[in-house]
Amino acid sequence: MQLGIIGLARSGKTTVFNAVTRGSAQVGAYSSSQQPNVGVVNVPDERVDRLAELYKPKKTTYATIQYVDFPAAGESFGKGEGPAGKFINELARMDALIHVVRAFEDETVPHPEVTIDPARDIATMDLELAFADLAIIERRLQRLETEMRSVKAGERDQMNRLRDLLQRMKADLESEVPVRAQELGDDDWRLLEGSQFLTARPLMLVINIGEDDLPRRAELEAEYRERYQGVGRDVAVFCGKFEMELNDLDEEAAAEFRESVGVTESGMAEAIRVSYGLLGLISFLTAGPDECRAWTIAEGATAPEAAGKIHSDLQRGFIRAEVVRFEDLVAAGSEAEAKKKGLVRTEGKNYVVQDGDVLHILFNV
Repeated sequence: MQLGIIGLARSGKTTVFNAVTRGSAQVGAYSSSQQPNVGVVNVPDERVDRLAELYKPKKTTYATIQYVDFPAAGESFGKGEGPAGKFINELARMDALIHVVRAFEDETVPHPEVTIDPARDIATMDLELAFADLAIIERRLQRLETEMRSVKAGERDQMNRLRDLLQRMKADLESEVPVRAQELGDDDWRLLEGSQFLTARPLMLVINIGEDDLPRRAELEAEYRERYQGVGRDVAVFCGKFEMELNDLDEEAAAEFRESVGVTESGMAEAIRVSYGLLGLISFLTAGPDECRAWTIAEGATAPEAAGKIHSDLQRGFIRAEVVRFEDLVAAGSEAEAKKKGLVRTEGKNYVVQDGDVLHILFNV
């Protein structure tokens, strides 16, 4: 899973990146020549830890997320010029976007617009992403108009349908409806031939608050979520500076520090949880003496599709899956005991894998 971090200048975007990746990227404004920061993090999963305690494997592997911290939006933002062209293709390849929104006061880091106004900054970024998509649509429509002059009458039907679709999408974007919230069916996406629109990407708003607001984090999150949650969009409230400082502490000390300010969950853990929900992802588990591991799949995936995540041969030669719920396996104390109690069941090709399933795939190639 690749998540792209975007934001206006001085929003604390790179601080948030450092907090979630335990990185040390230089904090401050990018020059136009700089490239994105990239960091890979393990997805915290207590289930993997518990399985490792049971099986004592040679290797323990967590699911991972790659965060890509893109250069801060430059002076063109807010003027209808869209994101810097050199990064649009990379942004469009992300599984989701994280917009870091400044909500903290700091006189030593003046906001480019002078005042702190999260609603204004959210609207600005939404507008700029929409402008990028409108530019794509305009280019497609212009190309279509040229192509339609030279095609035979019988070949124009599909082009007419595509033109009508693009014009409808354009009207929706101009009415501030992002592509993710537009009514597009499978036939529409086939006509679009995999075009990658920025506003089609799921979007998480990370409201970057100051340390003084930490005790009110849950309250603030509820307020922002009520206002901004929508189709393919969710909200997390995060104090990037606070979380980055905790990276220098061990887990026990960090937990105590969080508790002292009334924060019960790490900002990173919450951001990951929201990301999974936005993308419709779940995790299944595999366990044995060689390795205990979490695997990320789309919600609704079948057992053969989950098997293919492990190795293509397992999907190709899939026979059946032995499935036990994580909670049942841990309560039983061992795989053998779970089988004795009838907690391990056999599932076929149509089984839809559930979050927390522990799978053993039987196959033949």
